[in-house]
Amino acid sequence: MTHPPVNLDDPILTAFFDRLQCIFAVMDRQYAEAAKHYGFHCNGCEENCCRTRFHHHTYLEYLYIHAGLNKLGPQRQREIQSKATVVCRETAKADEKAMSVRLMCPLNSDGRCTLYTYRPMICRLHGISHELRKPGQNIIRGPGCGMFDQRCSDKSYLKFDRTPFYFEMAKLESELKQAVGLSGRVKMTIAEMIVSRLQRSDDGGQKAEDREWGRRNGEGGMRKYSISDFKF
Repeated sequence: MTHPPVNLDDPILTAFFDRLQCIFAVMDRQYAEAAKHYGFHCNGCEENCCRTRFHHHTYLEYLYIHAGLNKLGPQRQREIQSKATVVCRETAKADEKAMSVRLMCPLNSDGRCTLYTYRPMICRLHGISHELRKPGQNIIRGPGCGMFDQRCSDKSYLKFDRTPFYFEMAKLESELKQAVGLSGRVKMTIAEMIVSRLQRSDDGGQKAEDREWGRRNGEGGMRKYSISDFKF
């Protein structure tokens, strides 16, 4: 499997995971309330968000995914690793040809997320129309997924504001990086998280290649918006 840059059993990291779980619990509750308002239930569809190329922007979510992977048996880990490798390879081929591609997330198994409890923020929030208030800018109103728009376009609008979640995640990410000595930014798909290899040097600092990994996977490229827009 992969080698995250910190010990996943470190009590300091465990404390951060506990705080992350609290943030996720609020996300899930507010999402459920919004879904109930619209009468929206995700039962799978042709669009399938698990085929969407989402990028995730925190070391915290990266490490949390690995904490979940460590709960699986060796055989299951190898299966997921293999699927993630294929996804990354096929995505790279499509990028070279400037083609779009929709590939199933390597964590999807028979329509279910293998690490549902550990899934990142965007996987929890995607689907329902929402608002985002970026600092110093006008309110951004994002649509729901295709199935949501098809089923719920006639329902009364309910403000589902993602902004507090982004601020809380940005604050927690900043504290994590300071606590465990991480730098740079993250911009990775789940498949990339699974196949990436991060190791710490013996003196506790990041190796040069790890810093380069951070640059490759987060400090370039165009983004609609991300956690880094809300950093403290």
